[in-house]
Amino acid sequence: MTAPVTPAERMIISAARALYGHRVVFVGVGLPNIACNLARRTHSPGLELIYESGVFGARPARLPLSIGDPALVTNATAVMSMADLFLFYLQGGRVDVALLGGAQIDRFGNLNTTAIGDYANPRVRLPGSGGACEIATNARHILIIMRLKKRAFVSKLDFCTSPGHLEGSNSRQNLGLPGHGPVQVITDRAIFDFATPAKEMRLTAVAPGETAESIQKEVGWPLNISPSLNQMPHPTPEELRLIREELDPQGLYRQ
Repeated sequence: MTAPVTPAERMIISAARALYGHRVVFVGVGLPNIACNLARRTHSPGLELIYESGVFGARPARLPLSIGDPALVTNATAVMSMADLFLFYLQGGRVDVALLGGAQIDRFGNLNTTAIGDYANPRVRLPGSGGACEIATNARHILIIMRLKKRAFVSKLDFCTSPGHLEGSNSRQNLGLPGHGPVQVITDRAIFDFATPAKEMRLTAVAPGETAESIQKEVGWPLNISPSLNQMPHPTPEELRLIREELDPQGLYRQ
């Protein structure tokens, strides 16, 4: 008997499907990593995966443990310095989409991966930006994948590490940032877009058993809800097999 689909599996598969039609993707660590590798193994075999360690066109035989995993180099199109990768590909405008995660997100898609609490004396010190700020600034489009929790979906970030739509509306463009910013937030319980004049997060789909009311309880601001609220798509047997048997047999991400 096939095990029931977990919320994390539904999130990973939804994020992988959101990459359909893109060619060059900048891969973040953690959940973005497994989603991008699933997309390459299913609907987008020609997807070019970029890792900030300096790898372009990665084709890892297994799920990389980090951006410095040697598995990224084997069969890759090119390996270069981080400076060259960021200058010629990212800042050069050659990245179609980036898939990022975060510890906190606000209604305009700004992300915090720096600190929880006061910056000088935080309750939790997070990994920091790495390349996330530059990626969020320069990639043409941003997809965000993270678990839905009230402590993560906050009315005000403790620290803004990576820009989304800043204060909403045209504030990102007015600042001169080259990328278009976040287009979708994919969680284990719901999917959001930013297709509003204010560029504010809007609920567009919920997982089975969820409602707009149950999602609102985990969000720290009054939700904008699409008039045509859909259900998150159901995974296929092959997508589940790839996650469970090839990409994450130990269950580090799918549980």
